[in-house]
Formats: sequence, C-alpha cells, structure tokens
Amino acid sequence: MKLADVIAALESAYPPKTAEKWDAVGLVCGDPAEEVTRVLVCVDPTSSTVDEAVERGAQLLLAHHPLLLRGVNGVPADDPKGALVHKLIRNRAALYCAHTNADSALPGVSDALARAIGLTITGPLDAASRAPMDVLTVFVPVTNAEQVLKALTDAGAAAIGEQEDSRLEVVLPRARRSAVLAALRAVHPHEDFTVQELADLPGDTGLGRIGELPEAEPLRVFAQRVADALPATVQGVRAAGDPERLIKRVAVCGGAGDSFLSTVQRAGVDAYVTADLRHHPASEHIESGGPALVDVAHWASEWPWCEQAAEILREAFGGRVQVLVSTRRTDPWTVGATRTAAGGHA
Repeated sequence: MKLADVIAALESAYPPKTAEKWDAVGLVCGDPAEEVTRVLVCVDPTSSTVDEAVERGAQLLLAHHPLLLRGVNGVPADDPKGALVHKLIRNRAALYCAHTNADSALPGVSDALARAIGLTITGPLDAASRAPMDVLTVFVPVTNAEQVLKALTDAGAAAIGEQEDSRLEVVLPRARRSAVLAALRAVHPHEDFTVQELADLPGDTGLGRIGELPEAEPLRVFAQRVADALPATVQGVRAAGDPERLIKRVAVCGGAGDSFLSTVQRAGVDAYVTADLRHHPASEHIESGGPALVDVAHWASEWPWCEQAAEILREAFGGRVQVLVSTRRTDPWTVGATRTAAGGHA
C-alpha cells in the first residue's frame, strides 16, 4: 500500500479538521507515494520509538503526540527533534501524528481508556456540537417532485422519511443553505418554501467519555482495577476520596484532564479517571464534594489508544499492511521513592 492510502484511512477515522486550532497533526515527514508494508503505533515520537520503528522495519511511525507542536524554523540534525526527523528520512520511514483529532474521534483515545478499565460507554464527557442543520420544506407540482428532490440532494440535502404528493422535506447542513436554495430556485423558481433551523444539539463525539461498571465497587478496588488495566509506571495510580465510596458511573479523559473538573462535577458520576491532576484543583474538587479522582500517568492513560489505532489499520488493509504496537515505555519518569520509616520529618 502507498503511504497516501494509509493516511487516507487514518484521516477517515481521525479527521484533521476536528483537531484543536493550536494542535499540529498530520504527516511530519515522509513521501505519500512510498510503499508501506509495516506500521508501528506509539504514544510519543521519541528517540526510543524512532529506534524501534527502524529496528522493526516500519515504513511509518504513527504517534499520538506531535513531534513539532510549536513552530520551528528548521530541523537540523544536531537538534534533538531534528535528529529524529533525519533518522526517519534516512531509513525511509514516515512520521504521522494524530493528537486532539484522535482525542475527539468516535472511537477515540478516551474510548480506548474506558474499555481498558471495563466500562460500558454511554456518551462523551464534553460533547462536541453537531454541525448546524436546517430543514427545508417546499411545495411543488407532483410532476416536478422527482426533479426538484434530485436537485436538492445533489446540492447537499437529504430527504426526510417518506415524501408526500407535492410536499418535499429535506435536511441540510446550514453551511450548504445557499447552495441548496440556489439549486431549488434553478428548478423551481416559486417562493413557496420554508427553512427552519434545528436546535444545535450535542453530538456523539467530543472529549472524554462517560461509562458504567457492571457492578458498583469501592474506590480502593476501583483504583486497583485501573492500575491492573494500564501499563505499569513509576507513578502508578493514586486516588482521592473516601476509599469505601462506591463507584459505578465513571468519567474518563485520556491525557491531561483537570480542565474538565467542573464538567465532571455536573456529570453525575462517582469517579473521574484522568492524568496530570494538580494539587490545588484536585484538593478543591474533593473539598467541594465532587466525584472521586483517580490520577494515572499521562502516557499510560493514552497507551490503550495504540491498539485501537492499530486495529483500524488492520481492518482497512488486512494482511497487506502489518501493524505493530510499540513495546517501549515512553513515560518520562524513571525513578519512584517513598519515605522510609527512619527518614525525613514526621
């Protein structure tokens, strides 16, 4: 398969247009016309995972985190990130990054985290709005109905249910309103139509997920469930709240998620699993009676996505492309310590 074919499959699953404006997603280096027979999926494009891609003969390294998130003026080989780009190019390997577009996709990063924990997903935590939609109703002579309906659908509208004699009703993206009305007037110049704006309702996509456990369990048991579901890290898993609090309905957000603490307060959940929680926001959240918090390592919270992304490519290309998941731990923390009985202050 060509790299361009693999990119098309990735962008169908993780549309770049859904990435946050500040993000840097897409192809970092590589020739779309090159052949791809092996892909390696990882969370972080680091020297370790680039080495692994080269060692395992991958022509594409698919990473979640961007390599060049902030603007650069060059990628010289004596720069740490530039060195990675040069190594990939020398070994005819491409780098593609799917970041916040993979976070908000369905399924996305938080779906993978929720399923790893054993949750049945019920919806997004912070739902993205559906594209604004209109309903167009038009009355036409029965003899012209088929012609008018074809013109409307060709312009981007979709018929709603069964059409009645002389009354057509279609739904259309609001962004296509002018084009659809122009198509209508071209085949039916009379002004006997109405346009209604549908309410802007939350959609199925967005950041984070809410799900439920099969049975309620104490926070101390749930925290261990999370630890057992994710790869081991120096940080491990820590929880805030009453250890005996029963947990059933859970919110999750892969990656740094303390910006959603206020959203979690309103979500009617018993616990929130995410990464990079800070002391003061977490303390204030618990003091105000919010759901229990379960804090995990950033890398660990997003690692389940690797298998999800790999499976998308396997389904798209079957045996024509071998898709591997990185076995390298790229969590930056390498040493953990706890106070000994004889050390420090009481």
